[in-house]
Amino acid sequence: MSNISSDWLNQLPKIELHLHIEGSLEPELLFALAQRNQIKLPYANVEELRQAYQFSKLQDFLDIYYQGADVLQQEQDFYDLTWAYLTKCKQQNVVHVEPFFDPQTHTDRGIDFATVINGISRALVDGEQKLGISSKLIMCFLRHLSEAAAFETLEQALPHLGQIVAIGLDSSEQGNPPEKFSRVFAKARELGLLAVAHAGEEGPPEYIWTAINDLQVSRIDHGVRAMDDQQLMAQLVTSRMPLTVCPLSNTKLCVFPDMAEHNILQMLDLGVCVTVNSDDPAYFGGYMTENFVALAESLQLSKDQAKRLVENSIEASFAEDARKQELMALCSEFSQTHI
Repeated sequence: MSNISSDWLNQLPKIELHLHIEGSLEPELLFALAQRNQIKLPYANVEELRQAYQFSKLQDFLDIYYQGADVLQQEQDFYDLTWAYLTKCKQQNVVHVEPFFDPQTHTDRGIDFATVINGISRALVDGEQKLGISSKLIMCFLRHLSEAAAFETLEQALPHLGQIVAIGLDSSEQGNPPEKFSRVFAKARELGLLAVAHAGEEGPPEYIWTAINDLQVSRIDHGVRAMDDQQLMAQLVTSRMPLTVCPLSNTKLCVFPDMAEHNILQMLDLGVCVTVNSDDPAYFGGYMTENFVALAESLQLSKDQAKRLVENSIEASFAEDARKQELMALCSEFSQTHI
């Protein structure tokens, strides 16, 4: 364990760039929404559902993740989901967030695109006004579905582009290379949207290269397999291409057998723009503070490293320049007063 207290890490101003809003659905809220929408769950109670949150690979998690999303039916459900996440952020001093949402998870169930995005967006607006948490929203395509389905989703998003800053790519990485979506990403860029993509979590370093060169992303989500390719590592250092790394998620899904073997601090000290994020916190055992605490406990995270991780997140964020300066000042002030 490093000499950083969990209280210090909780108070540290933090920025989250890799969070699936559907993955913040805690069992208690899941049960409450199931009751509200009269949906029968295959679990007797909250405890039984928590027991099911043991995964040996990404697909195990995805199966239960999509099942859990079934309880999200009305605009208010999406609001309540997002608001619950933001209140957790407030408790952990997370001051800027850039959540992902998966419209296809819902539209494929017959839920209207507008129902989804309006509920999420309304909560994000309230989060800024009532909690002081700034945000940008990212719409993801599910990579296990077809390119045609992604184009259809982009079409549905057209009336709502003012609420979306970027597109992303998530779900099962194995067998679904980034280039499957080259044309839809090109179309999204024409519409003025930025791009990010999951790559190099379970997939090989080649997927990271393709996401950078082909999809022209501004950030790589995960990217921990970059360490397998020295040329790629050199490129990441030179270009400052950010990696939104999710430590607890990586160990929960057995990308690393143990947190002590995680490479995030190695990459940080090599000059890669790595950041800390929680991914699907309801399923992976922790939000932002818990991820930082895990690094302190298993990898002897130092205060300087923690500060650099936050500064990387600010640099990598899609916040406006003025907001980035505010966030940097906040981080700097904390470092000076909480030595």
